[in-house]
Amino acid sequence: MQTSQPSSRHIVVIGFDDVGRRTVAMLEASGVRVTHLDEPSDAVLREVLAEHVDGVAVLLHDDIRALRYCLVVHHIQAEAPLYVAMFDQTARRQLQRTVPSCIVLSPASVSVPAFTAAILGGPADDPAVAIGTLATLRRRGLRGRIAGQLRPYDAGSAVLVVGVVGIFAILAIETVLGLTHGGLARSLYDAARTVATISSPALPDESPLLIWATIAALLVMAFTAMFAAGLVNYLLSGRHVMLLGSRVVPRGGHVIIVGMGQVGLRLAQDLRHRGIAVLGIETDHHARLLPIARQAGIPVLIGDAGSRAVLRRAQVHMCAALVAAASSISDNIAVAVSALGVNPDMTVILRAGTDDAVEETRSLFPIGSVVDVNGLTARFVTEALATCGYPVAK
Repeated sequence: MQTSQPSSRHIVVIGFDDVGRRTVAMLEASGVRVTHLDEPSDAVLREVLAEHVDGVAVLLHDDIRALRYCLVVHHIQAEAPLYVAMFDQTARRQLQRTVPSCIVLSPASVSVPAFTAAILGGPADDPAVAIGTLATLRRRGLRGRIAGQLRPYDAGSAVLVVGVVGIFAILAIETVLGLTHGGLARSLYDAARTVATISSPALPDESPLLIWATIAALLVMAFTAMFAAGLVNYLLSGRHVMLLGSRVVPRGGHVIIVGMGQVGLRLAQDLRHRGIAVLGIETDHHARLLPIARQAGIPVLIGDAGSRAVLRRAQVHMCAALVAAASSISDNIAVAVSALGVNPDMTVILRAGTDDAVEETRSLFPIGSVVDVNGLTARFVTEALATCGYPVAK
């Protein structure tokens, strides 16, 4: 436990991570007396809150532990203004339902306007932020989504598309050839039976179509196998990306978001709401927020965005911008370096903090903007605690 110099106002901050430390530093710089706790026990909390405090901030990365501390603080000193940073929307709703006076802020919501402004090329507080850029991105994204329909994005989807196209091609050829000795309905029926490997039209020994019938039978077998293999791969992949519809991989004009955590997902939802085409990349096939992204119609490629092969699948050479929004600064830098290696002229936006590696990277590569999520969260909490106001970040 650490306590700063005495002051007329007393704030308690729980959490020794980067956000907590920076919040404490900002509060102390403004002359506020701060008690800084690192996951205290209930006994320590009771001791600290035995006297009146002007506010309590719970700044932990674990939403469940943060929820528990908020309930304990509210039980000990219900009148104290309470601020908590939470990513999970379910936990936020539960806390607001239980403690209505608690101000629950989402670091994702606090930082998304800064990311969006960096993508659009204007200040976050400008009401007319880059209208021309937004209109251009909408047009390019729409063309990219249209061009992405039925376009394979990996080997499995390519096998599926080739199988489907091959089967329909054989069906069309068989139907046309059948018209030479029957009507359209009969020709289509015989062709469908051939493609379904049920039977084939009886041909005399001297028929010139015997060779084609043999080749067609072999091709049907091959295309059917490809279709079945591609379909199984497509179904078992979780279908986070589709070949047709809203969740296709855009062929250009889109924003690639690497890391579909709370920040990446909220940014993708915001951009999609603005009409901008987005594509997510996530390394973890079982990431907790992937079902939400799927429900929101956001396509997500599963793979390592530091790999040039994955970036090429994401059409990085045709995208409008790439946002490295993972929680690890080193991973974001690696993604930025790889992306610029594929497309040196693209705009790259990093989620980062005050790490020296970021400045070293910026001196070597043209990274567009760096959004400090922890710093924005700390500033938001500090201003709220300093004024005892109730700004809400939903």
